[in-house]
Amino acid sequence: MSIPDNSASDFIRNIISNDINSGKFDSSIITRFPPEPNGYLHIGHAKSICLNFGVANEYGGICHLRFDDTNPTREDVEYVESIKTDVKWLGYDWQDHLYFASDYFDQLYDFAVVLIEKGLAYVDSLSADDIRRYRGTLTEPGQDSPYRDRSIEDNLALFEQMKKGQFEDGTHVLRAKIDMASPNLNLRDPTLYRIRKMPHHRTGDIWKIYPMYDFAHSLSDSIEGVTHSLCTLEFEDHRPLYDWFLDVLQVHRSQQIEFARLNLSNTVMSKRMLRDLVENRHVSGWDDPRMPTISGLRRRGYTPEAIRMFCHEIGIAKRDTEVESALLEHCLRTNLNLTAPRVMGVIDPVKVVLINYPEDLVEEFDAVNNPEDLSMGTRKVPFSRELFIEREDFMETPSSKFFRLAPGKEVRLRAAYYITCVDVIKNVDGLITEIHCTYDPDSRGGSSLDGRRVRGTLHWVSAKHAIKAEIRLYGDLFVDTTDGDNGGLLTDRLNPHSLTVMTECYVEPSLAESSQGVTYQFERQGYFCLDSVDSTPGQLVFNRTVSLRDSWSKVNKS
Repeated sequence: MSIPDNSASDFIRNIISNDINSGKFDSSIITRFPPEPNGYLHIGHAKSICLNFGVANEYGGICHLRFDDTNPTREDVEYVESIKTDVKWLGYDWQDHLYFASDYFDQLYDFAVVLIEKGLAYVDSLSADDIRRYRGTLTEPGQDSPYRDRSIEDNLALFEQMKKGQFEDGTHVLRAKIDMASPNLNLRDPTLYRIRKMPHHRTGDIWKIYPMYDFAHSLSDSIEGVTHSLCTLEFEDHRPLYDWFLDVLQVHRSQQIEFARLNLSNTVMSKRMLRDLVENRHVSGWDDPRMPTISGLRRRGYTPEAIRMFCHEIGIAKRDTEVESALLEHCLRTNLNLTAPRVMGVIDPVKVVLINYPEDLVEEFDAVNNPEDLSMGTRKVPFSRELFIEREDFMETPSSKFFRLAPGKEVRLRAAYYITCVDVIKNVDGLITEIHCTYDPDSRGGSSLDGRRVRGTLHWVSAKHAIKAEIRLYGDLFVDTTDGDNGGLLTDRLNPHSLTVMTECYVEPSLAESSQGVTYQFERQGYFCLDSVDSTPGQLVFNRTVSLRDSWSKVNKS
C-alpha cells in the first residue's frame, strides 16, 4: 500500500494515511458504496460515490458496490439497475466487486445463531408498539422485555421456527441483548431480525425473516474485508452498535468513519420524500429533470465531470452545512463552457423581414462551434430574407441602456450582417408580428467595411430553414424546503412555476442531428440538451440545463 503524493488534505484521507503508516490493515485499502435498492440515487449519493471510489483509486485499493437489500417491501430490480447505471455514468467501475447483502443471508443467520448461543440475543414476542414503549426515551432508561430471559434453547427453537415461516409478521423479532439503560438508544436491545413473508428480488420466497440494516451492514463490511466504512453523520450514533457486532462475534473489524452529508439549498435530499413526489405524481418520474436524482440531472443535461468537480469543491467535513445550489450550477457552467457546442435557438420568436434582401437568396455563414476550443471547428448556418429573433431583443420605446434592436437602431446579427429597424407591423390586438429592417450588404460576417461599431449582437435563425422545437425551462422544484412544524406538508411548498413549456420555438437546422447526451449552448440563452424521453425525430424537445448567469462566480469575485 502507498500514500498518494497528491492526496487531498481532509480528515478521512489523513486517517487512512495514518492507518497505512501504522500497518493497521494487512490488505489493500477496501471501501464500499452500499446503497439500498429502494429508490434512485440523488446528488447527495454522488458525494459518497466520489469519496468511496476516489479514496480507493488514490490509495491503489478497491471499492465495492454492494446493495444492502434487506427490506423486500421497498426494493426492486429497477432500482438496482438504475444505481449501476448512475455509478458507471459518474465514471467509476467496481470491476468484479459487485455484491449484495442477500449474498450473505445464510452467514448472517449463522451469526445470529451464534449470538443466541452466547446469550447475547433473544426472541422477543412484544408487539412493535410495546417494544417502542419499553425502549424508553432520551432522558429515561428503557425496560427489559418480559421475554428477555428466555432460555438459549427456547430462543434457538423459536428463531428456527421464525425462519421456517411458522409465525405471522409482527409476532416475534430477534433482538440483541445489550443494555436497556444505555444512554445510546441504538444499544437498547436493537432488533436483528423481523418476520417478512414477502418475496425478495433475488432470493424469491426462500426467506421468511430478514436482517435489520445495522446488523447486516456491519457484518457485510466484515465479510468483504472492508477496511474503511465511510458513511454520513446520521450513522455516528450507530457506530457503537456496529463495533459491538464485530467485537462479540470476533470477526474482521472494519473502521467506520462518518462525514457530513450533502445538504443542497432549495433541494430535498430525503429518498422518502422524493419517492412520495414520484408516487403521488407531483413529478413525471425519478428522472424528471427537476429532481435532484442523478438520472434527473443526466436527463437535464448535467455532465459527470461537473458533478465530480462539485463534489471536489465542497470537500469532506465533519459538520453538516448547507451548500448553495449556485455552486453546483457554477461547476456545470465551468465544464460546459469548455465543452458545449454553440448553436442558435429562439425561444420566444418574432419575425424580422429584411426588406432590401433578395427574396430568393440563401447564404451560408461560418459560425464558430466553441470559441473556447477552436479545434471544434465551425458549422454552416443558412441565412435568408426572413428571420426569427427573440421578442425581448426588440423594444419599440427603448430605455437609454437598451442596446438591442429598436426603431432606427442598428445591431449586429451573429456571424451575419448589420441590420437597422425601419418599421413595425402589429396585429389588431397591438401585438408586434413583424419587424421590418434593412441590412448592410457591406457588413457580411458581422463587421462593416467603414469600421463603424454597434453595441448589440443578436442571435437568430432563418425562418425558411428553422426547425420547430419545444423548449422546457426549469426553476427550483420547491419554494421552501424546510420541514419544520410551522405549516403544511412539503408538497404544499412545491413551486408552481418550476416548469415552463415553450412550444413555438425555433432552432437552427444543425440541431436536426442533435444527439442525446450532448449539451449545447444556445447563444445568449443558456445550455440545453435534447430530452431523452419525450423527444422524437419529428418533435424535438430541449431541456434547459442551466442559464448563462453565474451568481456563484459573481459572488466569489466580489
